[in-house]
Parts: sequence; structure tokens; C-alpha cells
Amino acid sequence: MRKSIQIEGFGHGNQPTPAASLLQGLLVSGAIFGMDPDTRKIAAGMSTQCALMFGHAERILHAGGCDWSRVLKMTFYIAADQSRDDINAHWLRLFPDADTRPARHVMVSDRLPPGMLVQCDLMAFAAANA
Repeated sequence: MRKSIQIEGFGHGNQPTPAASLLQGLLVSGAIFGMDPDTRKIAAGMSTQCALMFGHAERILHAGGCDWSRVLKMTFYIAADQSRDDINAHWLRLFPDADTRPARHVMVSDRLPPGMLVQCDLMAFAAANA
């Protein structure tokens, strides 16, 4: 049975879209981005958006019975004029061992919503008892 995953302070506006979906141990997220949980608006600046995005991703993982060690792949979408430096800083902190990092893809996009500089999605496997 598929289960929708929601977290407090994050959502996709009026869209009927969960933050992620869990089925038979596979957690797949929708778009995760730098929404300020207090204002429910996109935060200013790449560094802040990245920090919020990774924070939301972590809370989504936990709500689905996962943690960073269970992530298999992440895809990032960045605005054309943005550097990967902020993503890399979080990536290296979360996955310091080059031999156990998840797959990753970074795509430059000119189709992000106004003000959004970065977003991601992820796939992870929940613990056996989740």
C-alpha cells in the first residue's frame, strides 16, 4: 500500500501533492526546495535555500523511516547563474566517504519558479520495519 509523506512547514502550495511517497520500502520525493517554514515562501539566496532544502529533505527522510545512509540517488536543479558550491558543502558533510555516496545528478534549469535557485528530489530505501 502506498503511503503519502507530509512534513510540517513544507508543501507544494494548493497542489494535491505530498512531499514524498513510500511504497514497499522505496521512498521517492517530489520537488524539495528552500521554502521558509515560517513564511511558506522561497527564501532569499542560494546558501539559505540550500540549507532549507537539505533540512526539508532530512525531515522527509525521517518521516518515511529513512536517514541519509538510505539515500540511493539525488537530482538537483539549479538556476543557470548558480554555482554548485553550496550543494557540494552539504553533500560532503552528509556523505564524507567517496566510496559510499549516493548517485547524484545536477541539471541547470531555466524553468525553476521565480526566485527559486535550487531544488532537488531523492530516492531512498526505508528500513525493513518502516
